[in-house]
Amino acid sequence: MDGSNKGEKKSKNDQPAQLGAAIRHRRKALGKTLVEVAREADLTTGFISQVERGISSPSLSSLMTIAAALQTSIEQLLSVPEEFSEYIPSDKRQTYSLGTRGRRYEKLGPGFAGALFYPSIIHRPAGHVSEKMCHKGEVFCYLLSGRLEYHLDGEVHLMSAGDTIHHDTSKPHYSKVLGDEGSVEMWVSTRPVKGGKLD
Repeated sequence: MDGSNKGEKKSKNDQPAQLGAAIRHRRKALGKTLVEVAREADLTTGFISQVERGISSPSLSSLMTIAAALQTSIEQLLSVPEEFSEYIPSDKRQTYSLGTRGRRYEKLGPGFAGALFYPSIIHRPAGHVSEKMCHKGEVFCYLLSGRLEYHLDGEVHLMSAGDTIHHDTSKPHYSKVLGDEGSVEMWVSTRPVKGGKLD
């Protein structure tokens, strides 16, 4: 990937404060408390509070579970058009950002409403450390470029371009981008259904 913005449709809600405000507005519209959303998303109340205040920026996985707990979608929270298409030309691919440290996401789906998998390409800057996660589901990562230090349930895997990892996400996991260059990663993860739980 050359990191170009060809065909890019960026979200207006790129900053943590704007995303946090959208999450808070949706939560209050549903009449839910921070505790309820945290429980349904399998995250801590403190983390949800930090996200709403723009202090913390959630990973894609966390944002998926938060959106499910709020009976909405990532696209709606980020004001990204939610378009379903079984075929997506590369120049029509939607992209959006999360946080302020250069994380950029390219949507590779979903192809249809109700899809169980959420494929994407993630661009992360050098030194980026993902949040520690542990939730129901599974995930597959193919490292397109760069190097990762992937921590999975007490084990550390040093990944180079071409390496893959596929695991149960109930195992604690997080990763760090190594070296002076960023990484480009293709991810396929199970998508939470409304209510924050997977069948």
